[in-house]
Amino acid sequence: MGRGLVVLLTDAAAFRAAPDPAGTHSAACASGAFLVAPEGFSLAAQSALDNRYMASGTVAPERALAQHRGLQRALADEVPTVCFPGDPATPDAVFPNNVFATAPGRVIVGHMRHPVRQREAERADIRDFFTRVLGRTLIDLRTQAGICELTGSLVIDRARGIGYCGLSERCDPVGAAAMHAAFGLGVSFVFALAAGEYHTNVVMSVLASRALVICPEGFADPAAADAIAARYAPHVITLDRAEQQAFAGNCIALGPQTVWMSEAAADRLRPSTRWRFEDCGFRIRSVALDEIEKAGGSLRCCVGEIF
Repeated sequence: MGRGLVVLLTDAAAFRAAPDPAGTHSAACASGAFLVAPEGFSLAAQSALDNRYMASGTVAPERALAQHRGLQRALADEVPTVCFPGDPATPDAVFPNNVFATAPGRVIVGHMRHPVRQREAERADIRDFFTRVLGRTLIDLRTQAGICELTGSLVIDRARGIGYCGLSERCDPVGAAAMHAAFGLGVSFVFALAAGEYHTNVVMSVLASRALVICPEGFADPAAADAIAARYAPHVITLDRAEQQAFAGNCIALGPQTVWMSEAAADRLRPSTRWRFEDCGFRIRSVALDEIEKAGGSLRCCVGEIF
């Protein structure tokens, strides 16, 4: 199974039996991060059609902005973190990792399901930052038919070159194949998410290519969750449904020893779960994001990684 060979697996037993792709594909953690400010923060009605984590009612835009500034300050302690301006016409732009993502030498633009999110991909400033300033090649997945919401739908083990792609209204098999190629992955395991789940990064995370955070109830087939967990054993942190619904699975490691999650997610962790993070070598850092979480995403959704 050589590097560069296109291998997409949909059978849990086949994935469990497959070796890791040869070689190291990327650094395990990002060298930087990018955010988009929640200016004019509001709840997108289109997104609410298939995101059960969204709240109803009113939101406090200034509070969302203040929490987002706190997030940028905190992340900047670990990696260089840039923030692009937001736009009230694109209320979900605060979750940029679904629309823009990077791999070494590349910037990738996703094919979003909803028109309100498709508008985000039209931003020239973000594309130009990566292509003109950082000299990266643009891969625009809007030109292919598949729906693929990048690192919302696709959780990537960067060092191993393995992608975990959950199918839902936000990602179809054609889109999964397009992302596999765009990110230059060696193997991608494609599986169905449980009914009502919209993004894979809400039910699992790979931390620094050495540990797994996972909620098995987020998968349509328990065998898929078991096959993924087997690859990272014994460094597996299993969330219960209450922890996952508080966005504990929407966490990210931007360095080899720190995991970031929202304050609400950290507060919901059971003592045994908190110990598992520590046993796997990760210190938990958290930031208050409860206002932003009303839009149906949490800390990891706010962070675009720069590889």
